[in-house]
Amino acid sequence: MRHHDDHNEEELDLPPSKTKVKKQMLDLQDIGEQLVNLSKEQLAELDLPEALRDAVHEMKRIHKFGAQRRQMQYIGRLMRETDPAPIIAKLEVWSGKSHQHIAWLHQIERWRDRLLEDETALTELLANHPEADAQRLRALIRNALKEKELAKPPKSYREIFQVLREILPEQ
Repeated sequence: MRHHDDHNEEELDLPPSKTKVKKQMLDLQDIGEQLVNLSKEQLAELDLPEALRDAVHEMKRIHKFGAQRRQMQYIGRLMRETDPAPIIAKLEVWSGKSHQHIAWLHQIERWRDRLLEDETALTELLANHPEADAQRLRALIRNALKEKELAKPPKSYREIFQVLREILPEQ
């Protein structure tokens, strides 16, 4: 029994396998690839080390496949020196995968449905968000109800969602 415990302790002290290390490197390289596909504005929002930011900008200028592959490997290597967690979190928000972001979108949908079903909902929304354009919202609600009644495309229904996105802050 004692010998068995020693064996487990030795196993825990072992470095990660080559396969695991390679997978981690490829994962970081994939994150680097996502960075390359971001707009300049999105890149500016991320707190990236200067070397990584420069490498991503350089990658956007490279057009030859071999050079692109080498640059991606370089970006992957720079990613190993960077904490990927905040980058991954921001990428998930932008891709709509964040639970928090999804919850916010659901909240907007619930507000839109309430505005169409309950006349007091607009008063409540305006009390909590006085900066909202009450006249525009009333017109959109009226138009959305009319569109539904006449089985027309839900143009105003969609526009209410866009207006609520501007009014309701993402938590």
